[in-house]
Amino acid sequence: MGLIETFFNLEVLADSIGSLLSGFKLTILLGFTSLILATVMGLILVVVRLYAIRPLQYVAIILIDVLRAIPLLVLLVIVYYALPFVGLRLPPFWAATTALSLVAAAYIAETFRAGIEAVPAGQIEAAKALGFSWWRMMTDIVLPQAVRFTIPPGTGIAISLIKDTALA
Repeated sequence: MGLIETFFNLEVLADSIGSLLSGFKLTILLGFTSLILATVMGLILVVVRLYAIRPLQYVAIILIDVLRAIPLLVLLVIVYYALPFVGLRLPPFWAATTALSLVAAAYIAETFRAGIEAVPAGQIEAAKALGFSWWRMMTDIVLPQAVRFTIPPGTGIAISLIKDTALA
């Protein structure tokens, strides 16, 4: 059997196309669900890290550092196999989504932090001088500018997240 017959066997491809498409659909669903949850959690983490009271800032810093330090495979095993011992049993899809989202949220939080800190201080001072509330300053001035800085590293995180779905 030659190279072409071994690796480009159309009969095997025809037999397995259903399984391949099912896996592709699951990868896309798992990746996008995890990415949306990670983005929301990352944004919450970075706001707590930068603007909450000191004890909560320390908790957010520790959480981000721990989640970035734990290998994803270890976290997948902990979420799927260890959490049932404390009474929390998640279906396989949601266990994988939880683990992927937690790790990605830590990286996204650091990306958002860098983006927020890259916004010139004069922009924030101008918003305060104009009487913007904190919420309005963040949504109208700071975050739109920070998003511009976070798109390139955020894209890398999203690609890494899609690749990491293979571990699940």
